[in-house]
Amino acid sequence: MRDPKINRRRLSARFLSKLMWQRRLVFWLGALFVGLASVGFAMLSNAGQNLFLFEEAKIWWLPLLVTPLGFAAIRWGTRAQAPAAAGSGIPQAIAARDLKSTDDRLTLLSPRVILAKIAFTTLGLASGASIGREGPTVQIGAGVMLQFGIWGGVQREKALILAGSAAGIAGAFNTPLAGIVFAIEEMSRAFEQRTNGLVLYTVIIAGLASMALLGDYTYFGSAEGRVATVHDWLMVAVCGIVGGIVGGLFSRWMLTGSRWIRRWCAPVGLRREVVVALICGLTVAVIGVASGGVTFGTGYEQARGVIEGGEAAPLFWIGKFVSTLASAVSGIPGGIFAPSLSVGAGLGSWIGWIFHSDQAGLVAVLGMAAYFAGVVQSPMTAFVIIMEMTDNHGNVIPLMIAAMLGFGLSRMVAPEPLYRSLADDFLVDLGRKTGRPATSERDGDDRDDEGGAGAREPDTLPPVRVR
Repeated sequence: MRDPKINRRRLSARFLSKLMWQRRLVFWLGALFVGLASVGFAMLSNAGQNLFLFEEAKIWWLPLLVTPLGFAAIRWGTRAQAPAAAGSGIPQAIAARDLKSTDDRLTLLSPRVILAKIAFTTLGLASGASIGREGPTVQIGAGVMLQFGIWGGVQREKALILAGSAAGIAGAFNTPLAGIVFAIEEMSRAFEQRTNGLVLYTVIIAGLASMALLGDYTYFGSAEGRVATVHDWLMVAVCGIVGGIVGGLFSRWMLTGSRWIRRWCAPVGLRREVVVALICGLTVAVIGVASGGVTFGTGYEQARGVIEGGEAAPLFWIGKFVSTLASAVSGIPGGIFAPSLSVGAGLGSWIGWIFHSDQAGLVAVLGMAAYFAGVVQSPMTAFVIIMEMTDNHGNVIPLMIAAMLGFGLSRMVAPEPLYRSLADDFLVDLGRKTGRPATSERDGDDRDDEGGAGAREPDTLPPVRVR
């Protein structure tokens, strides 16, 4: 048994350690900056979307010109300035945790990439793209925390990326619990004891910064209604099954389409990529004009309206589904979180309309949980984030069931998880560009706590398994 005096001296030395307080200061400042960046990015992207919708309401044909040209210009600018800023941002954060060296991680999370992500995502929303800012906020949060760690000489890069990603989700949706669950389920698939404190600190500080500027709010308002009757439970099952299948189809088609486009564009390069973006932009524009403009942008207003008891056009979700798919495979920066939640809400509303449900908001929330779980194949994140965003704590079990049904059906349609597969593609592309075999640390060791010396990352890594 250790001498209590020795233990006290060790604790005292650790508490007074300059290195420990330096690390903590880095973590706290980084977390604060993530929260501020999340709020600033939200304001900027909202301004871009509102500008487009304002002009589109006055000139109905404007999207037919602005959206295709905007997609093409954004794709060209992304490829020229920061190729790692393309797409959602979540796969880049996952891939960065898998990489071994700081230089490789900065290829995906450098300040240049982060600034390009902010600028081009905002321009995408200003062009009418069916994208969201939540996935990009994950990449931004991961990049900010990594950069603060580098400046402060902290070697816990994997833990910093994980914490920044969680804080990004928490700040984007004002859902601190969902940020933590996202870090466990999607980003790491594990949760080291010595990492959880860092993730909690970061989420709390980033969340406080966000709340100080925006106040405490629920992202999609408050959903009323409870699952009480046999008919309501039937809605749970139908939403879970249909939402999972449709979400799985989106995941599969997005992954297959992105890979096919990358192979087709490879021999020629940027010219074909711009042509693809132009065609995708035209598709989004035509659907948007035909739908009266409701499929442009994040879909936030439509989803909130349905959840709070309103109605969506019966086929709104189909148009939003195709617009989001076209925006995703175009290669422009932008996430799929908010548009997917909008599709799910519209799908749930449509199911409720078919089955004559008198609880439109409840069915919309169930559709969101099932469809979102089907797309990202992370059921815990799906039901927790939707529960927090809709203030719907009374339907936890039905949301869990819908999310698990969606997850199970999606795995049958799309065996490859979307974000993990896209992350593998980034690793392979990085290996080709650097001329080195891509290597990864799948669920590796995050052990290096704040006061200790810090465990070094492994010297040898298993090769990436390309799906």
